[in-house]
Amino acid sequence: MKVVLKQDVRGTGKKGDIVNVADGYARNFLIVRGLAVEASAQALNDIKNVKLAQEHHAQELRERAENTAKNLNEKTIKLAAKAGQNGKLFGSITSKEIAAGIEKMLGESVDKKKISLESDIKGFGTFTAEIKLHPGVSAKVYVVVSEEE
Repeated sequence: MKVVLKQDVRGTGKKGDIVNVADGYARNFLIVRGLAVEASAQALNDIKNVKLAQEHHAQELRERAENTAKNLNEKTIKLAAKAGQNGKLFGSITSKEIAAGIEKMLGESVDKKKISLESDIKGFGTFTAEIKLHPGVSAKVYVVVSEEE
């Protein structure tokens, strides 16, 4: 009997797969527990529609990430920080502060977890940060740290 899996089933398949299983296994285990439905024309059409919707959503996310990357790429973010003696910062500049600076200066919202720094920012100067917006889509920004007045 052909069934469409509604959830991952160990040893049988993943969610959305169309698998051929024994009639008793399908009727007495998979369908009763809500793990699968019989592979009727309606069920196959529903699976097709769900996959098309997921592909469309993924395409929209990628396009949005590419537009954001285009807006952010090669931009300069200026941040000010308190300094101690010898031109060293009190603490360091974190990805959270960089994300806040990007939102303030450029109006783009970026998750702090997507910002990667080459090294910790513990002094003044210009640093490079990479923002990974989507798999295969990233932007490079420059962070200029100056002394707070």
